[in-house]
Amino acid sequence: MEIRKEHQYNPVADHVSALVAVTRPIIVGVLHSISSEVLDEVGTREDIPLHLVGRLRKRGDGDCGIAFEYAIHDAVMTGEPIVSERVADALKRCRIRYGDPASILFAIEKAGSQQLISTEIDLLTENSRALSGRQGQPVKLKNYLNTLAAAFRRKSTRLNLPQSIRGLWKADLFLGSPEPDHWVGTTVKINPSHLEAASGLRIAIVPSISGRSDAIRLDEMKNLVVCPMPHDESFMQVFYEGWRIVQALCETDFRMPKEVDIPNPLHREVARVYAERRDFPISEVIAATDKFAQPELLATSTNRVSNVDFNAKAAPNTSTIVSPFPNIDT
Repeated sequence: MEIRKEHQYNPVADHVSALVAVTRPIIVGVLHSISSEVLDEVGTREDIPLHLVGRLRKRGDGDCGIAFEYAIHDAVMTGEPIVSERVADALKRCRIRYGDPASILFAIEKAGSQQLISTEIDLLTENSRALSGRQGQPVKLKNYLNTLAAAFRRKSTRLNLPQSIRGLWKADLFLGSPEPDHWVGTTVKINPSHLEAASGLRIAIVPSISGRSDAIRLDEMKNLVVCPMPHDESFMQVFYEGWRIVQALCETDFRMPKEVDIPNPLHREVARVYAERRDFPISEVIAATDKFAQPELLATSTNRVSNVDFNAKAAPNTSTIVSPFPNIDT
């Protein structure tokens, strides 16, 4: 297995490259909103051609919310300043005060039968702790990943979890830092009104609400540190612009949409990047478009590990993968 670590060099170069950067995880998020039952009829998730995404996707499947999860995760891992700085501030409220913020994507396919743990596996060690905000020794996260995945569907399995993390199966991400090796369960909601409390969840990432402060705050009723993502000329504006581009492309099977659907010339340039590659497998498209996303933003180092061992019995119908596409360069 190959593990790649990326470090930020430069700020966003231009609006087109920023939109390419955000549309890549949005497309992956839309892909993962499609149930395994549907995908099994056409091939593996990473090998289907880009143009099939629109045909297989059902609007209203929660794909915008899943795309938002992937976009936040990707922004933290690539060091996007607006997101990573706010995440760092939220982590300080959870007593994780040093080290660069990092994200572990905990993706359970909600529409299909298969459960997935999609994570940057090299970030987890035997001593990785999940901070719950409660007194007592924090649990070792690595030992409970498969149980958390199984707990999503089976209520009986949740009783096997320690009381302090009994609601951690609701997490979308684990945010933290490898330096202290501490992590917190994080819920990501595109609709802030859907936030709910759960044992083990500590941070909530939501879009900022017009007319309200976007300051990071503690919701004492839910015991959640709420971290709104700013909108105007900031991350949420870029995300929604990227989401509209991907929506339009899905409607046309990734052919160039009509100008009335995407009238902005810069947005059309981003759409063209994908329309030109509509017949290629999605994994190859995501890898190929990396060079167009925020050029010279990242420096990548690579090392190999011989195997992956969670030292835990896998739950039924659960697989562990390293990234949305485990065998491509991104």
